[in-house]
This record gives sequence, C-alpha cells and structure tokens, in this order.
Amino acid sequence: MAITLSDSAAERVKRFLTNRGKGVGLRLGVKTSGCSGMAYVLEFVDEVHEEDQVFDDKGVKVIIDAKSLSYLDGTELDFVKEGLNEGFKFNNPNVKDACGCGESFTV
Repeated sequence: MAITLSDSAAERVKRFLTNRGKGVGLRLGVKTSGCSGMAYVLEFVDEVHEEDQVFDDKGVKVIIDAKSLSYLDGTELDFVKEGLNEGFKFNNPNVKDACGCGESFTV
C-alpha cells in the first residue's frame, strides 16, 4: 500500500507547514458525503496516533487512518494551477465514478 505526492504537492505542503509554524505532516482521509458517497479530507497533523499509517514521500509525512487507507491505496496527491484556480487534486486509481461537480466519488 502506498500514497505518493507529486513534486508540486510536496512543495506546497512543506510551505503550508512552514507558514503554520508547527505540524508533523498532512492527514488524508475520506468521509461519507456528497452525491456520489465519499469525499476527500485534508488536514494538518500535529500528533500521529498509534493506529495511523504513515507514508513519507519527498520529505513529507502523509498520515492516513486505517479506514481510509483501503479507499486511498495507490493515490497520488497533486497540486495544480488551472487559470486563476489552484488546489490539490487526487489521482486515485480506486475511483469508479465521481459526481459532476467533482466534490465526491464512489469506489
């Protein structure tokens, strides 16, 4: 099982953590939400829990809870700029369908 970051995502997370002044990494997770069933969750982590799975890629710790890991296995987190918009993009090979607005997905 693995979670990876693109170069641009790794640099963006490092910059966020530096500006924040604390934190050990980034938590990726999923929650029940939206019209397709699941939505991604991103948050900074100050403390890793014993049950967390930790991946280290490009100098960034990516922390995932056991429940979310099965939905996110093989995912690459990217950071993209499209015109005036910018944000994180999940390249998740497990996704079978997504809603039209792009906010939720089905595995």
